[in-house]
Parts: sequence; structure tokens; C-alpha cells
Amino acid sequence: MNFIFISPNYPHTYWQFCRRLKENGATVLGIGDAPYFGLSEELRETLTEYYYLDSLHDYEQVYRAVAFFAFKYGRIDWLESNNEFWMEQDAMLRSDFNIRSGPGLNAVAAWRRRSVMRAAFQRAELPTPRGRVVQTPEEAREFVAEIGGYPVVAKPDAAWGAAVRVDNDTELDAFFAERGEGSYIMEERLEGEICSYDTVTDSSGKPLFESMTLWPASVIELVHSDRDMGYFTCAAVPPQVRSMGRKALTALGVRRRFSHLRFLHVTKERPGSVPAGSWLALDANMRPADGYMTDVMDYAHSTDVYRIWADMVTEDRRVLPDSGGHHWCAYAGRRDHHPYRYSHAQILGEYGDRLALCERTDESIPRYMGDQMYALHAYSEEEARNFIAFVHA
Repeated sequence: MNFIFISPNYPHTYWQFCRRLKENGATVLGIGDAPYFGLSEELRETLTEYYYLDSLHDYEQVYRAVAFFAFKYGRIDWLESNNEFWMEQDAMLRSDFNIRSGPGLNAVAAWRRRSVMRAAFQRAELPTPRGRVVQTPEEAREFVAEIGGYPVVAKPDAAWGAAVRVDNDTELDAFFAERGEGSYIMEERLEGEICSYDTVTDSSGKPLFESMTLWPASVIELVHSDRDMGYFTCAAVPPQVRSMGRKALTALGVRRRFSHLRFLHVTKERPGSVPAGSWLALDANMRPADGYMTDVMDYAHSTDVYRIWADMVTEDRRVLPDSGGHHWCAYAGRRDHHPYRYSHAQILGEYGDRLALCERTDESIPRYMGDQMYALHAYSEEEARNFIAFVHA
């Protein structure tokens, strides 16, 4: 199998996908805009060959790189970046080189629009927050009036754009002044905890791996309030989340991918909306979870998600058996500009022998994930929450 990995160095953990593909017998070919000797040693040792470009944004350059590999190594069986930013370009390259694995342009176009996702969730009878597409400040204000006032969440309809919390008319005007009029999803802001349903699926859409991670505070809230990032992967996926997740996968037509779906568990009722305890579908990312989440999932489930993904690619099945060792793994990131009650040395003294990870975060990691990170093997959800609170105090 000839596999072209687009931008295999970003994020920094992706070299492990390449390693597992190589171990499964694939010829792994990399195309990227980082100089060859700027790649990690582990990645350089994994790639059969690497093609350096000035810019991955220049389709003609990327096209020529794929054509060179096809001429040198023969038919390309798979092309993937596992990165939403390049998803549309990946699909264009598959179309131009008749690569039949992976989603085509129509599927990618649907996955890149939150309005299409919402419609798919609703067809699958998955509840969603009250929301609609708005294009102007006037339409946005009409929606705010319909639901009884602020706060709301504004998201570009293009699925890879960042979401923003809006609390009043002034912030709404600032949002449109900064971004301009366009197609946005505006939803009611509900209090609750975000959870992700992370899967690797085979060619029939069957999950080969399932995991749930829970955020006590969403990324939107963290950025809005300059708080620290904390989350934990759970020992098991609750039946309700598993059921919703599988329905969402079917509704979105997800096959042979690592995907990251997000749901909201409502903890406080908003007048006129759903009751506390409700689960709502939010959106979907057709890529692995970002940051250190793939590693955190590994530690929580005593497994190797990179191997599971590679087995899906080369075998269309799960070869690695379930370890049976399922626990909690908690992530806590700290920002250099915040003062903390407990020093780094005190954290190591309290948890050092059970830390799965402890390092300065890689430069490829979004800054809201923190400048220094810790991940703990936890024996319960309570311990996971207490650990995050200790690190962030």
C-alpha cells in the first residue's frame, strides 16, 4: 500500500500514525511545508520519502508532489492529512488521482458546514440547541429576541472556524465588525459540560474504537474567560452517548475515519429550552481529537489508537484486542502568565509516580491548551476532577 500523508508533522503526535502504518507494511510518503531536517527524528525514520513544498496552500505544488510519488512508487492507495484545514484539498487530490479511499468532495462539502450537520442530526432525531443560520447583525438580533435574550454562541457555518460566546449587543456588533457579514450558526448558550465521542470506523461505518472525553468547561468558555484547560477521558462510554454517537455517525455517513463528535450534557435549565440532564448534539470534526487527546485516550483505555487507526487503513478491521484495562485519564494545562497555588515541584510531589505525561506543550498545540501540561492516571471520575482542580488552583 502506498500512503501519502499530508503535513505529517502537524500536530506533533501524528508521526505515530505514520509509524503504525509503516509497521503494517505500508509505504508512507510525506508532503509538507516544513524542511526535512525540521521534522522530528522519529518521523524522518518512519517516512519512506518526504517532499518539501514552499506552501501547502499552493494546489499546483501539492499536485506535482503527488504526481511525482505516483510516478515513482505507482498507484497511490490512500491520501490523508487527518487535518480539517486540508480536508477539501485532500478530497480534490483524491479526485484528480482517482484515489478511491477516503471521502470525496461532496462528503467533505457537507462535513464542512455546521448547518448541514445540524440538519443531519435532526433527521436522525438527535436534539440540538435552538439555533439558526444568520448573515447580518439584524438577523442575529431577531434570533436573540426569539430565545429570550443573551448569551448566545456564534459559529462560522464553515465547520473549522472558531466559535465565540456573545453576551450583549455590543459584543454582537464587535463580532460582525471583526468578521464581516457572512453565514454563521447562532445558537442559544446553555450551561453544561461538553463531551466528545471519539471513534475509528471501518468501511461499513462500524466503530472499531469508541471513547468519551468530558470537559468541565468548553473551549469557548476557556477562551472567553482566560481560564485553564482541563478534561478527562472516561473509563467507559455511557449507553446514551454511545447510542447518540452511532446515530450521528450514520447520519453523517462516516466511514474509515477517525472522528471527533461533540455533545452537550445540560446541567442548568434555560427558560424555554430543554430541561437539565438533556443531551444535545453540537457538531462533528472528521479528524482525530487535537492536542494530547489521542495520547490521553491511549492511557485511559490501555491501548494504542494510532495502531487501531492504521489497522483500519490497511486491514479494514481492528487487529489490536481490547486490553480490558479501562480507567480515567485527566489532562490539566497551565498558562505561564497565571499565578498558581501549587508549584510544579508540589504537583510532582503529590502525583509524580502516577503522571502519564508531564511536559512543556509542543508549539503545534493551540495556546489555550496551556504552556505546561500534566496527565494523570486516575482511578475515578472524582479523582480526575480533583486533580484538575489541584493543578489549576
